[in-house]
Amino acid sequence: MTAEKGVVESIERVAMKRSRSTIIVLILISLVLTSWATPRTAGSGRPEDVAAAETAFRADNSSTRNLSSLDKTSTLADYLKYAALNNPGLEAAFNRWKAALERVTQVTSLPDPRFNYAYYIEEVETRVGPQRQKLGISQTFPWFGKLKLKGNAALEAANAEKEQYEKTKLRLFYRVKSVYYEYYYLGRAVAITKEHIKLLTNLESVARTRFKTGHASHTSVIQAQVELGKLDDRLRTLTSLREPIVAKLNAALNRPSDGFLPMPQTIPYDNPVFTDKEAFEWLAKRNPDLNRLNFLAEKEQFAIKLARKNYYPDITFGLDYVDTDEALMPDTPDSGKDPVIAKASVNIPIWFRKYRAAEKEARLRHAAVKEQRVDTENQLGADLKLALYHFRDAERKIGLYRDTLIPKANQSLRVAQQGFQAGQVSFISLIDAERLLLEFQLAYERALADRAKRVAEIETLVNKDLSGN
Repeated sequence: MTAEKGVVESIERVAMKRSRSTIIVLILISLVLTSWATPRTAGSGRPEDVAAAETAFRADNSSTRNLSSLDKTSTLADYLKYAALNNPGLEAAFNRWKAALERVTQVTSLPDPRFNYAYYIEEVETRVGPQRQKLGISQTFPWFGKLKLKGNAALEAANAEKEQYEKTKLRLFYRVKSVYYEYYYLGRAVAITKEHIKLLTNLESVARTRFKTGHASHTSVIQAQVELGKLDDRLRTLTSLREPIVAKLNAALNRPSDGFLPMPQTIPYDNPVFTDKEAFEWLAKRNPDLNRLNFLAEKEQFAIKLARKNYYPDITFGLDYVDTDEALMPDTPDSGKDPVIAKASVNIPIWFRKYRAAEKEARLRHAAVKEQRVDTENQLGADLKLALYHFRDAERKIGLYRDTLIPKANQSLRVAQQGFQAGQVSFISLIDAERLLLEFQLAYERALADRAKRVAEIETLVNKDLSGN
């Protein structure tokens, strides 16, 4: 007779016995044991963190994405929203965070209950009847605090993944902003260069007219044509740069590399007011890299406490039910009564060398995370210091070109034009004045773009919107 057949027969026999109350008690206890193995959240006071994490950013990562088209009316905010909804790298980081959250339920759940079945090849004769088979169920309970520590460690690991997601989002936004500002500068450089080509074309026409009337030399015409050729070459270079910049921006937006994107007409020109001290305080408190390492350090702290629990045993409780036939002797008291046996067992933790090694491993991992945090903080501090320098330098240049150099260059060009027409200034001086104005105007637009990029870099480092919105 096979074991499966024995199980079926035992169920049929049990159903026909009079000791139904015993069976009901066995089933109820089994259900209680099984219910204790249902998933639980981590330590007390932390379930709200899990709930908040489960719902955070759900709107930005919804499966039903309505991606609006990007056109001339689209702002930088529209580009950022498009990237947040459509970038696969950001979605991958979000899913890793969600996957880490699922570990909390797994590690805080009890091990699966164990069902045992034994079939007596030779029936065991007892006073109340021959015993044919035995059924049992058992449940192991880890030592007090083990599941809570595992859950807390898993939750800290999930929080670390959340910070990694935040870092990925910040870097994605920086990618979009950086290329967007470069695209803006390219558009302005093209427009300014075209204006100067138009201006120089007029000057070349004036020089040709004056040459025909004998008021200027042929050298002036040649100089104007050479300068026009140089400007035309610059314009071609700038125009050719549009395709790779658009491809780079499309890559961040997860769009086809040749997808059309209009040149931005403006960039945000906020004037964030903050001190270097405030920036470094934000870095220490809000930077995702540092916060991630903080959570990992907490995780290793729980791992150390969990390693100490290896010295304590796990406890297993169980119930056995023995299927017994009617006694051979009629009128035997308790004939055919099925015994129900309660049992308990513990494992014996005697391999202390292994437990000490596990605790030492956890301590070394904790020390490694702390040292890594110090190194990361030093690197980020240096990056922030350099970003602040470039930001302040760009601010200074913007004021210098806008308020001093460009007005002076415009004035110098007007004076040179008047002097050339009066025959008092050489054409080369006029060309120099025009070239100087062009360089100042391009340098001003470059400073605007650089300033915006440095603000975006600082925002990425300190994880804070500096626009004041």
